[in-house]
Amino acid sequence: MTAPNLLILYVEDAAASGLFYEKLFAHAPVAQSPGFVAFRFENGLGLGLWSTSSSEFVSSGTGHRSEIAIVAEDNASIDRLHDEWRAADVAIEQPPFNAVFGRTFVALDPDGHRIRVCPPAN
Repeated sequence: MTAPNLLILYVEDAAASGLFYEKLFAHAPVAQSPGFVAFRFENGLGLGLWSTSSSEFVSSGTGHRSEIAIVAEDNASIDRLHDEWRAADVAIEQPPFNAVFGRTFVALDPDGHRIRVCPPAN
């Protein structure tokens, strides 16, 4: 079976975005080069940050029509993570609120990529 195991975000500055995500996830990257930073997580997911100024980058796409989703175990965890990120000067696009699927909020990375924190699916 083929299953996705890597998410790549196009970023302006891979090193700066790498530092942002290293602080956000409290997890060091597994690889770095001037145009690319890679993370690997215990659940098998990889996150790549690819600089749009890299000579190897080619894309005509634009926009931020996707989100990285982080599932937190309960409402208290969601609110606590929001407070921690806000105190660390992470941009919050949508403060915590109760959506139809449960408590959630949305933060932004330095390139405007959306990071949603939400409860597990029931």
